Amino acid sequence: MKYYGTIIGSSLLSALLAILGYHAFVGPQEVIIRETHPSRYTAYAEDIIEEIQPRTFLSAAPTDFSKAAMAVTPAVVNIRAIQTGFIDRWRGSRTYGSASSGSGVVISPDGYIVTNHHVVEEGNFILVNFSDKREMKAKVVGTDPSTDMALIKVNAEDLSYLAFGNSDSLNIGEWVLAVGNPFDLSSTVTAGIVSAKGRSIDILEGTDRIESFIQTDAAVNPGNSGGALVNTNGELIGINTAIITQSGRYEGYSFAIPANLARKVVKDLKEYGVVQRGVLGVFIDNVDHDIAEELGLPTVEGVFVTRVTPGSGADEAGMQKGDVILSINDIKTKSLPEMQEQLGRYRPGNTVRVVYFRRGKSYTKDILLKNKTNNTAIITADEQNTLLRLGFDIRELTKQERKVLEVDGVKVVSIVRGSVVADTKMDQGFIITHVNERRVSDVKQFMRLLERARGQVMLSGVYEEFEGEYYYVFEK
Repeated sequence: MKYYGTIIGSSLLSALLAILGYHAFVGPQEVIIRETHPSRYTAYAEDIIEEIQPRTFLSAAPTDFSKAAMAVTPAVVNIRAIQTGFIDRWRGSRTYGSASSGSGVVISPDGYIVTNHHVVEEGNFILVNFSDKREMKAKVVGTDPSTDMALIKVNAEDLSYLAFGNSDSLNIGEWVLAVGNPFDLSSTVTAGIVSAKGRSIDILEGTDRIESFIQTDAAVNPGNSGGALVNTNGELIGINTAIITQSGRYEGYSFAIPANLARKVVKDLKEYGVVQRGVLGVFIDNVDHDIAEELGLPTVEGVFVTRVTPGSGADEAGMQKGDVILSINDIKTKSLPEMQEQLGRYRPGNTVRVVYFRRGKSYTKDILLKNKTNNTAIITADEQNTLLRLGFDIRELTKQERKVLEVDGVKVVSIVRGSVVADTKMDQGFIITHVNERRVSDVKQFMRLLERARGQVMLSGVYEEFEGEYYYVFEK
């Protein structure tokens, strides 16, 4: 027993001397987890470039979420979109119809609020309720169904607000908070982790739709649409927009629009009333195992180019059908949604660096983005609304088309079924050379003539495949 006591005593003494020596020579150390993601840049125009700063805070499970929740909840509001009926001028009363309700996030002290398009689309009378019980009327600045976003405005000053954070630096498995303001609960805060990024769930409509959602398991229920998704530092890194459910209630899958995409959409709506889409000029599809094997790709990743639009930036840069886009501005595009999100951050006239794969080699090109009409002009809200109302899209003629056809004009690239233009029996590919017998040289002049036209409008022009001139008439 005496022998064992000596051994135990020696061991304890050795351990104590080791600890004292460590503290004497090494001293205390602080371990800080620092994000190593480089700064990302979102270019809106040549003279408007905003730097998105990387995060440098400890992003792990905290003991509680109270600090982030306290910072965020005053900036998350309830929104009611009411469809008003007639006004009884004798009684001085207004008749109210149906109403929808959701949440919104105040993004500036002077009253700009971001929410979902589907929250406000059915209403013509918008009411905003704040966490301090104040109620204000709001006007719609602009909406974007392609991303399910809307920007509204109240007349106020010194409001609590949230600035957009950097959604690129968000990691899968990271803790996040979903903050909403459903009308009957005033405010809700739920916690979860990031389950995935770049998710597409086929809930949006239209050819311009961008679905690259942040998926989380934070509980989001009806009434929380348009609310804030924030990290543990209280930074706005997404706008909650949808859930997948069989019951109509939360079942573990919620989705948010990434902050870096939302920031650009909001900026465009604020400045122009409509989103300016930067178009690369390619038709794309996801890469599957068969395509990867056939092309000799090292991994089943990237975006497969199925067609290149003549005269587009991609065409002018030499891209071809069969190329695989690997990255845009040094950010990998592993899937179609991820590529759409990256391009969605830019305007016509911006240049992006594209890395693509062809016949066993990678190529890098700086490509000029254009708009849907194949030029770099800014499209106004009135112009877009006119084309949407009539139901067709147009683009500039390429140099080759002008040379072969020996005409000036604009080309119809798509027609919406059941629209005003569709009823004229016009076909896709029609080249419009005149509006009411006035010559058309380009898209800008065409839109100007179309806007000025009143009553009956006659569009005349030619087809590449058929001889002769064709005429189509509709009432504007």
